[in-house]
Amino acid sequence: MLKQELEDGQLGLADPNFRRDVLNGLAASPRAIPARWFYDRRGSELFEAITDLPEYYPTRTETALLRQTGPELGALAARGAAVVEFGSGSSTKTPILLRAIDPAAYVPIDISGDFLRQSADELSQAFPGLPVYPVEADFLRPVPLPPQVKDMPKLGFFPGSTIGNMNAWHAVDLLRAMRTWLGEGARLLIGMDRVKSPDILIPAYDDEHGVTAEFNLNLLERINRELGGTIPLDAFRHRAIWNADAARIEMHLEAVRDVRFQVDGRPFSMSAGETIHTENSHKYGPNGARQLLRAGGWTPIKEWSDPQDWFGLILCEAQPIRMAP
Repeated sequence: MLKQELEDGQLGLADPNFRRDVLNGLAASPRAIPARWFYDRRGSELFEAITDLPEYYPTRTETALLRQTGPELGALAARGAAVVEFGSGSSTKTPILLRAIDPAAYVPIDISGDFLRQSADELSQAFPGLPVYPVEADFLRPVPLPPQVKDMPKLGFFPGSTIGNMNAWHAVDLLRAMRTWLGEGARLLIGMDRVKSPDILIPAYDDEHGVTAEFNLNLLERINRELGGTIPLDAFRHRAIWNADAARIEMHLEAVRDVRFQVDGRPFSMSAGETIHTENSHKYGPNGARQLLRAGGWTPIKEWSDPQDWFGLILCEAQPIRMAP
C-alpha cells in the first residue's frame, strides 16, 4: 500500500503540460509527441553525447563558426548587453560568445531544471565576474526575463538549429515572441542548418553507436516513469527519415509488433509499423532562412557559413516595424 501511495505521489508531480501533450499525442492520428519532452535530465545528457558523435556535424561546424566570427561579433554586439540563450543545455558554445563580446549578464533559459542549474554553476565558475541568472522555463511559452537585465540591451542566442525543430508557422510565432521578450533594438544570433545530401543527414540522426536511438527511446522511459506508463521499450525502434518535400529529417518511434499499453490509466494500442512522430529538423537554404527571420520580425544584418556551406550563423536585429518598404 505504501509503495502504491509513493508511486501515486510521484505521478502527481508530473508536469501537467507533459501529461496533456503525451495523452493527446498518443490519441492523435498520426501520433506525435512534441520534441521538447525529450529533455529530462537523462535526455539532456544523451543529447550532449550526440553532439560529440562523428556523424553529428552541426555542433562542431557551428562551434568552429563561432570561433571564427568572434572578433566580428565583438564589434557588432552592443556594449553592456545581456546575452539571453534560449534552450541553453550544457552551454558548451556559450563561452566562445561570452569571451567575444564581454557581456554585462548572461540569462540561460532551459526546460531541464537540474541540467540548467549545473551548467549555470559551471559557467559562473568559468566567468566569476559575470552575473548569471538561470531561468527554468519552456521558451515555447511566455518567458519573463529577470528584472536585473530589464534595462540592458539584449543579444538573444539561439544556436544548434533548434529553430528547425518547429514547423514554419510555429517558428515564426517563436521568433515574434523572442522579439517581444528582448525588445525593439535587440539582436539575435541564430544557427540554422542547411539543406544537404541525405547521405550526410541520415547518419547524423541515426548514428552507428545507437546514441540517437537511445535518446529517442528515452522519451518512452520518461512516459513510463512520470505518467505511470506500461510501454514495452523492446516493442519500438528508432527511425530517422529524410522528407524531401518538407526539407526535414523526421524522427519516429516505430512499433516493431502489435502492442498494447497504458499511460496515466488510459489504454492505447498500436499495430506493427505504426509510428509516434517525435521530432522534425527542418533544413533551410540561405534565402529561406532570411525569409523566415523577416517573417518573425528580425532583419538579418550579417551572415556566416562554413566552407562546405553546411551550416549558417545569422545575426539579426529587431528593427522598427515599417508599414512600407
